[in-house]
Amino acid sequence: MDFFLCVIGMVMIVEGLPYFAFPQRMKEMVQVLLGLPEGVLRRFGFMLMCIGLVVVYLGRSLV
Repeated sequence: MDFFLCVIGMVMIVEGLPYFAFPQRMKEMVQVLLGLPEGVLRRFGFMLMCIGLVVVYLGRSLV
């Protein structure tokens, strides 16, 4: 459980960095995202999940 909480915390840090460093640019990016069709967002989300799964697998198998 400690490892899981550590991972969640790291994800939150990485997710928050762009909003902290580039708030105006992030507002522009959100506007672009609002204009995209749901299908595109679903495919993008699915691809990110697959890439994340591969990264986790590689990280766990190399240790």
